[in-house]
Parts: sequence; structure tokens; C-alpha cells
Amino acid sequence: MKKTILVFGLLITALLVLFQLGRYRIFEGDVSSEVVISIAAILFFILGIYFRNKWNHQTETELSPIDKIDYQKINELELSKREMEVLQELANGLSNQEISDKLFISQSTTKTHVSNIYSKLGVNRRSQAILLSKELNLVK
Repeated sequence: MKKTILVFGLLITALLVLFQLGRYRIFEGDVSSEVVISIAAILFFILGIYFRNKWNHQTETELSPIDKIDYQKINELELSKREMEVLQELANGLSNQEISDKLFISQSTTKTHVSNIYSKLGVNRRSQAILLSKELNLVK
């Protein structure tokens, strides 16, 4: 946050300097204020593009391996696509009824999927399944 404030402070200072240069006509007097403002606008446009790309690149590289789903582990555990959908909703904190409503399946089908997930993960409770699935990077 401090870095952002510093950068914008420096940009504002640069803008003020450019306005002062235009005011005192250091450029031999034949450069109008519109040209100075145009140069400032172009400068800020280029700086904006540069910082946007720099900050976007930083956020992409800051993604840790925890944020990525381990599809190889999903295949090893032989979790089906539907079981993964149910597991994701479990991790989101939904109840069986809410999962049934969201995925348009019956509640007994949801219970079957949850039971299969428990057996494939080797757990006995919902909280254990959620914790293990996050540790194994199976869900976001």
C-alpha cells in the first residue's frame, strides 16, 4: 500500500512539474499549454499501461501451488466428475439439501456421492473430508 501511495505521489509531482514548465515557457515560448498537457497525458497513459502489466504479472506469479487443483491426485483417488462437484460444494459449506438443489439431483443421490467421497478419501466425517480435500488440493 505504501508503495502505491509513493508511486502516485511521484506521478502527481511529475504532472505538477510539467505544468510549471508549460507556465514559465522554458520551451522557447512557442510551445502552448495544450502541447504540455498532451505530453503529460501520453506520459501518464504509458505509465498506466506499464504499471497495470507489472501488477497483473505480480498477481499471476503470487498464485501458490495451494491455489491449483491437483488433477493427478483426483485421478488416483478415482473421484468422478459428479463426486468432485459434490466435494466442491461440501468445501463451500453447503448442506446435502443445498447441494441437491444446486446440482439438480435428489438428496439420496447426494448422500450416495458423499458416502463414496468419504470412502475414497478414507474419512468418516464431513469436516475431515473438507480438510483433507483442501490439503490434497482437490478443491479451491
